[in-house]
Amino acid sequence: MAAQPVSITRQDQGPLVVREVAHRAPSVWDLAALLLVLGLIIILGVGARQMVAPFQITNAAPISLSPWMLPMYAVRTTLRMLAALVASLIFTLIYATLAAKSRRAEIVLIPILDVLQSVPILGYLSFTVIFFVSLFPGNVLGPELAAIFAIFTSEAWNMTFSFYQSLRMIPTDLDEASRSFRLSGWQRFWTLEVPFAMPGLVWNMMMSMSGAWFFVVASEAISVGKVTYALPGIGSYVSLAIQNRDLHAVGWAILAMTATIIAYDQLLFRPLVAWSDKFRSELTASAAVPKSWVLDLFRNASLMHVIGEPIGLGLRVVLRSRLRPPPPSSAANKTPLIPSRVGDYIWYTILIAGAAWTSYKVIQMTAPQLNFGDVRTVFYDGFLTLIRVAVLIAIASIVWVPVGVMVGLSPRATQLIQPLAQFLAAFPANLLFPIAVFFIVRYDLSPNIWLSPLMILGTQWYILFNVIAGASAFPTDFREAADTFHIRGWKWWREVMLPGIFPYYVTGAITASGGAWNASVVSEAVTWGKTSLNATGLGAYITQMTNAGDFPRIALGIAVMSLYVIVTNRLVWRPLYAIAENRTRLN
Repeated sequence: MAAQPVSITRQDQGPLVVREVAHRAPSVWDLAALLLVLGLIIILGVGARQMVAPFQITNAAPISLSPWMLPMYAVRTTLRMLAALVASLIFTLIYATLAAKSRRAEIVLIPILDVLQSVPILGYLSFTVIFFVSLFPGNVLGPELAAIFAIFTSEAWNMTFSFYQSLRMIPTDLDEASRSFRLSGWQRFWTLEVPFAMPGLVWNMMMSMSGAWFFVVASEAISVGKVTYALPGIGSYVSLAIQNRDLHAVGWAILAMTATIIAYDQLLFRPLVAWSDKFRSELTASAAVPKSWVLDLFRNASLMHVIGEPIGLGLRVVLRSRLRPPPPSSAANKTPLIPSRVGDYIWYTILIAGAAWTSYKVIQMTAPQLNFGDVRTVFYDGFLTLIRVAVLIAIASIVWVPVGVMVGLSPRATQLIQPLAQFLAAFPANLLFPIAVFFIVRYDLSPNIWLSPLMILGTQWYILFNVIAGASAFPTDFREAADTFHIRGWKWWREVMLPGIFPYYVTGAITASGGAWNASVVSEAVTWGKTSLNATGLGAYITQMTNAGDFPRIALGIAVMSLYVIVTNRLVWRPLYAIAENRTRLN
């Protein structure tokens, strides 16, 4: 039977829009899409049901090293990571928007974000496990939420920085167009700001999922008092395999992790990359666009159109609603008033008073048990870690910026490299500790030098993923203009590509830097079996004090680490952000 076009008419904020959807007879596309959706619902439903089962805190859940248990473990781990990703996305939209649109909020929120991304994530568990377990006594949902929160703390920060950077880099012409159409704040957010930020945000969501794998190993082994509850998952499987030094189990875990990454890449991120390509800011169509068989499947399934059209229509109505009366026409081009200096002085006074009170409390708690030698040692160790972080970020930038540009400019290369990059970014660095220990001991190498690469193994990918996002979002018309004027070689890099990807690179570098500080806690003090190696640095200092239970010196180490991070970001990364906003912004 011939397809009958059905017209759907709706009234938007502008003129009348008529959309036609051809309702075709059901086909093999509909059957495939239906089976895929039902299969995912069943898998997620089974996993979600197990996440709310009762448990007794006195009995630790056994973890089996049988390979046959890995499929269900993979489902449980993926559900935790996806739940944390959703929470990270909500946090990103709220937190980054406040920081980007309020100068006074930015003064507080961005330094807090700098500290949160660099403070050791494993420290969150000791404060949150008891809280979440007490919320749901006798139910596994408490430990599950504690694990999800720990994973959230490894996913949210780079997404927030990416969205913040995009809000600050919106092209001037698009900003003026939104004001000319007198869009409300709600309309502007969903029709301009979120779409403009979407390509970079999608790639940072991928990086968040990959980066979370390292912390899954720690977050799935929940300690409640003297009881350790190992949540079923690949992370707890890897932890037990390392504890038993079972290399066969480690190999099975790597295989399961690889299959899981390929699955959610094909079912989630590849469609998102292909879908977000339509939000690129350019005047000419791209010669080659990303492809996704899942996206093509749902586009060709008429049943999905029938089900999805009313849902999509409802979302568009909500997201494009004004939610408040339109501003007067004279207000559209009105220059915003300069914030009151008196208000600024009051705000700064409150911040300084709060910082002084916090510092006083920390000093009051730690000073009786510390001396000047402790402070000198911590600052010296922090300086050594700072040098390591700076050198590693420079090396990672030299290696991955050219690779990211080549991959981002070629959709075909993106399809090939994307799952490989996700796997490499997700590969738990602690699985390489035995190799590092063996070579350092075997060849009598210096731990101060040869343990350093472990700090950047899991964080260098922030640079690669953000550079790929920047190159993918680079306007095609700019590339065509460069070809027209025969701009080649180093001049092409200096005048065309590097300025185009610079904001994305800064976002990747700042998150890689914070991640390297975080990773120093586990990379400067490495243990395999009975062999332990320690490098001189702040990460090793915090690890040693944690093992000794010396809380005043733990607090001193974390405070000094936070100070180094804030000062570095203010002296290095904030000026680079300003350069990105003022000199490389699309106008």
